[in-house]
This record gives sequence, C-alpha cells and structure tokens, in this order.
Amino acid sequence: MSKQQLQLFDIHCHINFNAYKDDAAEVIQRSLEQGIGLFAVGSQASTSRRAVEYANHYENVWAVVGLHPIHLFEQRIDETEAGGELAHFRSRSEQFDIDYYRQLANSSDRVVSIGECGLDYYHVPAGVDWAEFRQLQEQAFRVQIDLALELDVPIMIHSRNAADGSTDVHADIRTILQEYATAGQPLKGDIHCFSGTVQDMREYIDLGMYISFTGNLTYKPRRVDIERGETLWDVARAAPLDRILVETDAPYLSPIPHRGERNEPAHVRYVIQKLAEIKNMPIEKVEQQIRENVQCLFKVG
Repeated sequence: MSKQQLQLFDIHCHINFNAYKDDAAEVIQRSLEQGIGLFAVGSQASTSRRAVEYANHYENVWAVVGLHPIHLFEQRIDETEAGGELAHFRSRSEQFDIDYYRQLANSSDRVVSIGECGLDYYHVPAGVDWAEFRQLQEQAFRVQIDLALELDVPIMIHSRNAADGSTDVHADIRTILQEYATAGQPLKGDIHCFSGTVQDMREYIDLGMYISFTGNLTYKPRRVDIERGETLWDVARAAPLDRILVETDAPYLSPIPHRGERNEPAHVRYVIQKLAEIKNMPIEKVEQQIRENVQCLFKVG
C-alpha cells in the first residue's frame, strides 16, 4: 500500500518505545493493512533516533523528534494507563542538545515535526525547587520552538496540569506562543492529547494551532468535568473540524473497547468514530477532513 492510499493518520504514537521492542514490526504492519499512517514521536535522544529509523524503514511511518519535559529531570514516573513495563519507569536527566536534534531532523525527509515538547506540571520531581523546575521546562520548550521555526516544521506540544488543579498549563503555553506571534514569528503546530476547555481550544486555534484528541475521547466524561459544566465531548463538539487531528498516544490511553490494554496505532479508528458520533457527522466526512488537516499541517497524506 502506498502512502497515497492511506485513509487515516495517527499523528502521535510511541511505537519507538520499549513497550513494542518485541513486536513493533507487527504493530506497524497491522496499521498499514488498515490504511493507517502513523507518526512515531520521540521523547528523548534515544527514542527520537529510533523514530527516525522506523520512519526510514516503513512506508507508513513518519518521525517527530524532541525532548519531553519529564526527561529534564531524573525521576520515577507512574503511568499506569500504559500497562506492562511502561507503567513505571525512571526518566533520564537530559539537556536539549539543539545540534543533535537539528542533525537528526535534517538526516531524513521523513521528520515532520519537533516534539513532543512543552510543559508538564503533573510530574514534579521530589526536592526540586518549583521556580527552577518551571524555568528549565520553559527554556527547553523555547529552544525546541526555535528549532521548529528554523526548520519550518510544526511543533508538537505536550501540556499537562498538576493533579490538584493548582496550575494553568494552557495559559502558560499560550503566553509563550503569543510572545512568538507578537515578535513576528507565528507558530504552526498541534496541542497533542488535548485536555483544555472550549475557551482554551479557541485561543489555541487563534494562535494557529490544531488540537488532537486521543483515546480518552471515547471514555465517559469525568464527574469533575460534568460538575464544572463542560466535558471533553463539549470541546470536541465545539472545535472546528478543519482544526482537529486524531491520535492514539500509544501505548497509553487505549480507547474503548480496548481500555486497559496496550494501545496501538490501529486503534485510532475508534477515536474517529467517537468524534463523528459527537459531532453527528458521517464518519466519511470526518475522515476526509482529518486527512486534509494532516496534509495541511504536516505535508503528509
């Protein structure tokens, strides 16, 4: 199957992670057989390099390279949604080496974005000063934005609030994006695994961003969101279809009916099905528009 025949795109997955060390080829083949293209997203130097290797080897794989904010500090990470060996792991302390990532991005025309990078207030290492923690994340984020601008590729943005709701990660990210826009350097990119409000979504779109939904769109709305009067389904319903992307974030966030299992790119179809249901649109129309969105932002499809 050629890339011209791909019908769906999972624009954010991690088949380059150790969760797939024994069967990555089979996982990729299943997605290809179902007409699904996928973006292998790096989180640090090693996984970014592996993303490029996969993209160079498989016709339906493209690469995103960058440094995830959780890897700026060494810490134990708990991601129970992942299951298996990735439920708990220790992140490495890595500084963003712009020369390394520039060379990696330039090594292949299959690299389509810089990321995932951004701000993460959920995983805070013990004993680290908050101001230092926040400053280091912002510095790494800005350098990766600069590299994306230099290479003229989109930025893929990670955003996660503190578990207790005491932070506003979306406001902080938009402040940074607005500074670039004001300086005459407007950005293009995607807010991956979108978790904000309808107003957050609209403000991101005003700044030139797309938003992407993952498997959690298929879950029943959280009680806290219902009580607040706005759920992720409300965000999806309000979002303009021409600025929406879909993803799995595999191996995380498996959609219903596979919740609790290891996720994989082939499951992105469940996200699209739910999106079509929420928007009360024919699934064919949703699929077509999302293909066009991928082409418009990433020049793929």
